[in-house]
Amino acid sequence: MTMIIISRFKPITLLIFILCSFGLRADAETDKRKLETEGEVNLYTHRHYEADEALFARFTEKTGIKVNVVKANADELIERLKSEGEASPADLLVTADAGRLVRAQEAGLLQAVKSEKLEDCVPAQLREPDGYWFGLTLRARIFAYAKARVNPASLSTYEALAQPVWKGRILARSSSNIYNQSLLASIIAQSSEEQAVAWARAVRSNMARPPQGSDRDQMRAVAAGLADVAIVNTYYLGILATSSDPADRKSAEKIGVFFPNQGGRGAHINISGAGVTRHAKNTENAITLLEFLVESEQQSEFARANFEYPVNPEGQRSPLLKKWGAFKADTLNLSELGKYNQAAVKAFDLAGWE
Repeated sequence: MTMIIISRFKPITLLIFILCSFGLRADAETDKRKLETEGEVNLYTHRHYEADEALFARFTEKTGIKVNVVKANADELIERLKSEGEASPADLLVTADAGRLVRAQEAGLLQAVKSEKLEDCVPAQLREPDGYWFGLTLRARIFAYAKARVNPASLSTYEALAQPVWKGRILARSSSNIYNQSLLASIIAQSSEEQAVAWARAVRSNMARPPQGSDRDQMRAVAAGLADVAIVNTYYLGILATSSDPADRKSAEKIGVFFPNQGGRGAHINISGAGVTRHAKNTENAITLLEFLVESEQQSEFARANFEYPVNPEGQRSPLLKKWGAFKADTLNLSELGKYNQAAVKAFDLAGWE
């Protein structure tokens, strides 16, 4: 029957019929692929916590949207996005530190999104002004001090660590670490590059050993008596205090928490945050996931599980964070940390901070 019908077409009509048939078939394939991906969101993440996995499972249960996770080092993920270009399957990039998010933004890897919910839940200083990225969790860069040897009344500001009284008593990790780069970027943003170099040089000369290891390594060394004060992120102390290793828990018991600059600009803070990728195939799903993660219930779960502070003011802090007390946070918009990142790297180099 089909051959009889086709034979009645004129040549030009037959050509149109064939082309339209292929077009309809292509449209059907496109619709099929669309349906297959409508229920997904592809996540590139630097974070590696069980709490995140639990939240993604809860999100899928609530929305039906499957979360596909790719984990890697933050710099590796950024380079992967660059190399994949338009073909990248990633819809959302999650990483620690605003400096990295700005780096991804400046490389053209993120897109601006508009969401009233995100703007309501995430304070302005913790998100990029045009919506390129949003904070998910918060941490402060504080002083972890030896309770047995340091009177907290002798502590005050980041700047005061440059004083001679701290000679041989300070520990910090390498200047290649983004957390230290962002701290110095915040100092540059509120003073000058010259002052930042002078501060970094003086603090480096006050160190008990060359910069090395992680934040937890610095605290272990303080607990062991190698130094008196370490510059660390708050959540690392929470991890140390709840470690499965009895030696780590014992080390944490010897350490006190001090929030610097409480009489001035406030303690330096930073975030884990996320941005929708430039070539996202599931943009709406990515925004939906972001909105879910900044709701107060999820924010409280982050705080309980990872010892980070909620970015949503309605989120509840964990008992350990409550024990440390309230603190005044620096109100500098975190996008400034990326703006001054290269100046901070240069200042560290000039200061001889390895």
